Amino acid sequence: MTAIKALRGAAISFGGNPFEQAEETCLTHHEDALIIIEAGKITAFGPYSALAGTLPACVTPVHYPDALISAGFIDTHVHYPQVQMIGAYGSQLLQWLEKYTFVTEQQYADSSHAKLASRLFLRELLRAGTTTAAVYCTVHPQSVDAFFEESERYNTLMVAGKVLMDRNAPQGLLDTAQRGYDESKALIGRWHEKGRQHYCVTPRFAPTSTEPQLDAAGTLLREHDGLFMQTHLSENPSEVEWVLSLFPERSSYLDVYAHAGLVGRRSVFGHAVHLAEQDFCTCHQTGAALAHCPTSNLFLGSGLFRLFDAVDPKRPVRVGLGTDVGGGTSLSQLQSLNEAYKVAALMGRKLNAVRAFYLATLGGANALYLDDRIGKLEPGYDADICILDYKATPLLDFRTRYCNSLEELLFVLMTLGDDRAVRATYVAGECIYERDRPGDPFHYPQAGGITP
Repeated sequence: MTAIKALRGAAISFGGNPFEQAEETCLTHHEDALIIIEAGKITAFGPYSALAGTLPACVTPVHYPDALISAGFIDTHVHYPQVQMIGAYGSQLLQWLEKYTFVTEQQYADSSHAKLASRLFLRELLRAGTTTAAVYCTVHPQSVDAFFEESERYNTLMVAGKVLMDRNAPQGLLDTAQRGYDESKALIGRWHEKGRQHYCVTPRFAPTSTEPQLDAAGTLLREHDGLFMQTHLSENPSEVEWVLSLFPERSSYLDVYAHAGLVGRRSVFGHAVHLAEQDFCTCHQTGAALAHCPTSNLFLGSGLFRLFDAVDPKRPVRVGLGTDVGGGTSLSQLQSLNEAYKVAALMGRKLNAVRAFYLATLGGANALYLDDRIGKLEPGYDADICILDYKATPLLDFRTRYCNSLEELLFVLMTLGDDRAVRATYVAGECIYERDRPGDPFHYPQAGGITP
């Protein structure tokens, strides 16, 4: 018989999109909630007073006072090999790639190095309360195996793939259109929908792939059901100019990908800072998603993402939140929201806390077409959960005492919070990370967790 578990404490969960509906109808808040979990899935969520009597007498809920229970955060754009170069000083995008990124990623030909970085990366995601991410590996298949092997140990739901690059990069990072196709196909066979792992076809960006390679990526998507696709789009003005010079017959940067069959459901385009209205319309019509990466776009001086233009109710585009480490400066989605608020303010708009937390949870799940199983606390959903601590730092403790509403509390958490504010992270119902656990705060789950 499967063991039943339960969590108790204040909790929030989204049932709708606050960019499109009245906010009060989208967010559920229970000051004293009970979440019941069995076989890695949530079986009940509601007021403690209403559900406590349904628990077996042998089950004592894990109680989290002075904390907020939320669905785990979702990162829609991040590079795990770049954790070792986070905070690299200086250049804008193209020079930064040459000086830091391409040098770093060549080290992932060594599988032992890939395993070391994968272990650190996944721990840091979990420390930040992130339970699902769309992850770029490197051109080396062993970098993908290392990542998925570690994700499988934690039973995390991850979307990842081998980067495709057959030009405009160092020799040690180049494949060919055929080799990239063959290696990706083999990785799909090993990892796609194995447990909670999902494969993502990953051309780095148009300048580092020839048209035959982009076409081969489109072929992979047509040949295998349920695959994801991720790449970069219109991050930097110089990059956009370069793409148009490389593909003069295409009407836009996005059209390069569309011509290859890469724009559609489960396609996620990172950054998308410099888009035209027609690009937003194309994403809306095809169901493609954009990953808003505020810490990276500010750090590299790439520009300001037009969030409210993207989600315009007249033709809304799916948008998730991305940390983009190492261009981004933190794996914490609380810190991403801090910067996303500032980006919106610089564009003359205000991103309130309800909409912000939606982006970090159910919005990210929606961008990845995984909103039927993650992103909220609801019966039937995977029990991927994070616990946010109001007392994580003396300043946060002091400030939250003076919050007069849930909205104010959420806003304080996203402006003053970071990984220190994450008290615990649950993956498929298992407490994988517990900040205050003596010794190692991480542990791999017991066998017999969630079923695919």
